[in-house]
Amino acid sequence: MKKVLIIGNGISGITAARFIRKLSTASITVISKESDYFFSRTALMYIYMGHMEYHHTKPYEDWFWKKNKINLIRGEVQRIDSENKEIFFSGQKFPNSSFNIAPNSMTYDTLILATGSKSNKFGWPGQELKGVLGLYSLQDLYKLEELSPNISSAVIIGGGLIGIELAEMLHSRRKEVTMLVRETNYWDNVLPKEEAQMVNQQIRKNGINLKLESELKEIKDDGTGHVNTVITTDQEIIKCQFVGLTAGVRPNTDWLKSSGLEINKGILVNEYLETNLPNVFAIGDCAELRSPEKNRKAIEPIWYTGRIMGETVAHTICDQPVKYQPGNWFNSAKFFDLEYQVYGYVPNKIESPLKSFLWQNKNKSKSIRLVYHQNKNAILGINLMGIRFRHEICDRWLNQGLDINAVVNQIQDAHFDPEFTKKEYNDVKETFQRSNNTKSASV
Repeated sequence: MKKVLIIGNGISGITAARFIRKLSTASITVISKESDYFFSRTALMYIYMGHMEYHHTKPYEDWFWKKNKINLIRGEVQRIDSENKEIFFSGQKFPNSSFNIAPNSMTYDTLILATGSKSNKFGWPGQELKGVLGLYSLQDLYKLEELSPNISSAVIIGGGLIGIELAEMLHSRRKEVTMLVRETNYWDNVLPKEEAQMVNQQIRKNGINLKLESELKEIKDDGTGHVNTVITTDQEIIKCQFVGLTAGVRPNTDWLKSSGLEINKGILVNEYLETNLPNVFAIGDCAELRSPEKNRKAIEPIWYTGRIMGETVAHTICDQPVKYQPGNWFNSAKFFDLEYQVYGYVPNKIESPLKSFLWQNKNKSKSIRLVYHQNKNAILGINLMGIRFRHEICDRWLNQGLDINAVVNQIQDAHFDPEFTKKEYNDVKETFQRSNNTKSASV
């Protein structure tokens, strides 16, 4: 019987385990140092805000794993010996775990690395002080909970999705929050300028002190090893009891440097998610594609790509080789009350041979951006702020490379948001007509 070891119990590792079980009778062991059971990482903020409890974030009952003959181990893997197909544990103990202590080592026939990401640190003075924290793991949440009673003011470094989640979390407990963002607008390395400015507006509307074009220089302590001041590169001094480091994440691969794996930013894999080592695969946030698809990044640390990778690698391991095909890019998030969706290719700067049509409502709380090829008129991407569209309709338009005029004419077909009335699509069409000097699209 083939012995499969999976390091990491996030969406990638667990999806791989589930599909390997569907496809085979292999022995499957999932190893995690973060938690006993798989949980939804995207729900961490809702635990802190009191909307959920930890057990609500587990998609499967605890008995699911035994029933499906998936062995779970709590342990920290320290080293891989690929020549002898063996992994070695650090011996770290987990007193709150319901599982037995991990053995000293385990052998494998197939090894899947699904080790996820870790918060970026850029060598800032004071970044190791007490009260300085990222927000990625369950342990980060527990540490934040422990620190919270003594926090009245917080500073968050970085302008990504985790940063705004952390700001909302702290704000929900009436903490004063300042955000330092080095860019001109919030997340404008991803969003076009107009959408980024909408996020600026939303953050400030919710009482967050947003400081743009502002960077961290150092973090100072109070004499006891705990943070009490942030100093910016402009020499501004901000008093605080907590600093959130949310300037992005990076693949969790530091411990693999002597493993023989080829590692760039992440673990390099081919289209079958194979590494350079025999019978060793990498999936999810820690994997870096050698040849990503056009307009896609080599590392895409998001939930749905991790899920697809898990299913893909399961087929390959079970002698049904399948190439990794992520489909059209998709992502969604919330900036406080402002919903965001993106389908396909929407760069932050629209340059030739691309063009885009942007519609915004009067108070700039809702917008639709359609990106298309200026010569072929084929739709390439859709950006939505404050509006939700039907995924299957957007996918169809993108797969067909539908003409931009046809997309605008059919735009009400994608209607999903009950708060966005269909009458507003008239304004979208009329705005498109004026911007392109075309005949009015019919409603």
